[in-house]
Amino acid sequence: MNQSNKKKIKVTKDGPYQVTGHIPFNQLGFVADKKGASSAYKEIQQYKVDETYYLCRCGKSNNYPFCDGSHLQGEPFDGTETSGHKSYDQMAEKIEGEQVDLLDAEELCAVARFCDTYGSTWNLVADSNDPKSIEIIKQQCANCPSGRLTMVTKEGERLEAELPQEISILEDIPAEAHGPIWVKGGIPIEDANGHFYPIRNRVTLCRCGKSKNKPFCDATHMQNQGELKD
Repeated sequence: MNQSNKKKIKVTKDGPYQVTGHIPFNQLGFVADKKGASSAYKEIQQYKVDETYYLCRCGKSNNYPFCDGSHLQGEPFDGTETSGHKSYDQMAEKIEGEQVDLLDAEELCAVARFCDTYGSTWNLVADSNDPKSIEIIKQQCANCPSGRLTMVTKEGERLEAELPQEISILEDIPAEAHGPIWVKGGIPIEDANGHFYPIRNRVTLCRCGKSKNKPFCDATHMQNQGELKD
């Protein structure tokens, strides 16, 4: 296969994300429960895309979520990547529970709040002793877009959801905030210097331009709650 046709995301220097391989692209919104925790996703729209397309990462585009060259106007966008290339295992802490364990890489948190349904994931892991609770934990981890949380059986099996290779723009409707870019299904992400980050099943990329962990989301967008309008 020609390298140009392979699915990947390239972080361009002080510019947009270059997406190649005709990767499906949509917009999803968070659905909240009665307590305000995120409980599900709902599709808002599907985008028609070409073999290669460019996604804004400076937060200034007037053609959101696509790049329109705004990063070249006015004050230059500093897109310097500040994240290391650590693997998930290097970031994650293991939390042991009654029936299942939890891997928690806190630095990946995008504050999507799927871990807050039915009490917190951590509390459920600590007291998990029935099949219903374990299914809830499994779903909470599967919905965590950044991949911060992973459920692990006592036999050491990591239960990861089977996700298609797809990119989604996330809208945090309950918080009225524009969320990150959700990259699913192990799509390779190449940095501006031509090196690849460790491949993960679930990744969230910054699109507000303000993350201190570029190119990954660090939840800085939550400082702009209230900007998302119907």
